[in-house]
Amino acid sequence: MPKTTAAKITASLEKGQISPVYLLTGEDLFRKQEIIQKITAAVQPDDFNIYSSSADKADIGEVLALASTAPVFSPRRIVVLTGIEKLRKEPKEALLRYLENPLNTTVLVLTHNDAKKFKTEKALAAAAAEHGESANFDELKHEELLRWVSARFQAQGINAQFDAAETLCEVVGADLHALSQEIEKLALYAADRTDKNISKEDVLACIGFAKEENPFALSNAIQYMDKKRALSLADKLLDNGEDPVGVLGKIAYPVLKMARIKRMADAGMAPAEITRAAGLMFWETSLINNVRRFPPETVFLKTLDRIIETDKSFKTSAVSDPKTAIKGVIMTLFSGR
Repeated sequence: MPKTTAAKITASLEKGQISPVYLLTGEDLFRKQEIIQKITAAVQPDDFNIYSSSADKADIGEVLALASTAPVFSPRRIVVLTGIEKLRKEPKEALLRYLENPLNTTVLVLTHNDAKKFKTEKALAAAAAEHGESANFDELKHEELLRWVSARFQAQGINAQFDAAETLCEVVGADLHALSQEIEKLALYAADRTDKNISKEDVLACIGFAKEENPFALSNAIQYMDKKRALSLADKLLDNGEDPVGVLGKIAYPVLKMARIKRMADAGMAPAEITRAAGLMFWETSLINNVRRFPPETVFLKTLDRIIETDKSFKTSAVSDPKTAIKGVIMTLFSGR
């Protein structure tokens, strides 16, 4: 199946060209869901001709029987099966047999959310090749994310300056759902402007933070193991009068998240499984790729113990120098580096 792109699938759908099989791979769930919505809109199914389920909850026999059945008083039926990387051997073999001769009046949409595992799924890709389309949705990296944000602004009729798009990504992160919501808010924010321009200051003002402030900077520095920046940001927050307990919270949350990711990765769990089990947002999958830079579990345990002790000392006024206490927590995390 020749690889295509979301844009090409969209263009084909707009021309009324609908394939009987779509295989959507990669770990960016947001963009996959958008394409599924576009395919569904093109099929225009009624309640009798639409089915959607995750593979781990579905009876694959019933799903394929439905896919093999002509639609009811409608040109097409759509069947969406997500997370097919979870299918066991026999259900997967049944799916492969269906893909050898799919029903033309059924649109079968499959998502595979484990990029590493998909490399071994050659039979699946080959079985769908003759009749369908395949598009990969890897997590967007920095430059790709900026292009996606810029295109999203343009679609809203907004002229976003480069530093506005960059600031939005820095503050919100790579969570495409959250970014999309903020872009919609900014479109309303600029609705009365003749030029429809959005600046960095507009982004910060609309999101609700003061100029030059980034509420996630310290947590990001911790998560991406940037010791120098983490120490500098902690100093700055405390010098600006932020409550030490609040600063400690900006450190504790990412440390707990990193410790969970580290334990799961060490246990051999796949990225998609870690994303779900750790309760990560879509954009946070980059942390899983960064796990090799994380300290060992023993360091995480020492850091968490120190966080608990420091929190207790803050709440009982037993610490005379909050800045030193906060730096002690950060240095514990980065010990040995």
